[in-house]
Amino acid sequence: MDYGGCEYLVPCGKDKYISKNELLLHLKTYNIYYEGQNLQLRHREEEGELIVEGLLNISWGLRRPIRLQMQDDNQRIRPPPSSSSWHSGCNLGAHGLVLKPSTLPDIQVTDVDATMNAEGTGSSTGAARLQPEEPPQLLRTRSDVGVRHRGSARTPSEQRRIRRHRFSINGHFYNHKTSVFTPAYGSVTNVRINSTMTTPQVLKLLLNKFKIENSAEEFALYIVHTSGEKQKLRATDYPLIARILQGPCEQVSKVFLMEKDQVEEVTYDVAQYIKFEMPVLRSFIQKLEEEEDREVKKLMRKYSILRLMIEQRLEEISEGPARL
Repeated sequence: MDYGGCEYLVPCGKDKYISKNELLLHLKTYNIYYEGQNLQLRHREEEGELIVEGLLNISWGLRRPIRLQMQDDNQRIRPPPSSSSWHSGCNLGAHGLVLKPSTLPDIQVTDVDATMNAEGTGSSTGAARLQPEEPPQLLRTRSDVGVRHRGSARTPSEQRRIRRHRFSINGHFYNHKTSVFTPAYGSVTNVRINSTMTTPQVLKLLLNKFKIENSAEEFALYIVHTSGEKQKLRATDYPLIARILQGPCEQVSKVFLMEKDQVEEVTYDVAQYIKFEMPVLRSFIQKLEEEEDREVKKLMRKYSILRLMIEQRLEEISEGPARL
């Protein structure tokens, strides 16, 4: 891979630029770190513009549930099969052909009945399991959605009705009617982007990948360091360029998807004190107060001397005409 070429500036945000050669040096380090992995990035030039493209890892940092789209504009997902229904829950074409569902291409949806039967009787030796190629991981956290409370006995008909509206994503059940979901904090997904895509474009691409109905305006991308520093990516920033400049190691920093109103930025100066214990922080405050007192006394002495000098000079001026 060629990392050379003529020198020019590459935009990395509003009024922020980096030289092409410097960016290519960062890119070379990035690709060496991920050598042999699918996270390596490629670059090309189109009409004199350097374009870098590849996969960007994004960690889920949401505190509130998100809403999953359960149907397309012109197509509806039918409920999974039960003992009281004869259809299979698949989408049927005009001639009765079974079509693959197109509404959740990136989320594994399984039938509750099939899951319960598989757990109860065990998988047979001749059963074949269909698994999509490299499905994105969207692990959910524990919630009250779809949870049965103890002490509330249900009739068989009620149980069948509930099973019709319960689906599973990666083994975690949620309600088909409400379709609310909270990804596990810190779990990682990725999107294929390029260096010309801004933060809002990357957000929309990620939400569309998982058919999330929430508006992209509710979220933001943050670069979170292990030190505690949190830097929000602006609307004019380019996340892939930012990731390259931060370096490839996710033990040092990660890109997080978070709610705008739930997270505050933490500067480097503040972050370096976050992990200290309270006694240490109190000692810092005490030393700062002592230093402040010394500076105040020093300034008071300085201006007291200046005041005396000004008063003496005023007396000399006032005494001059009187002598004459």
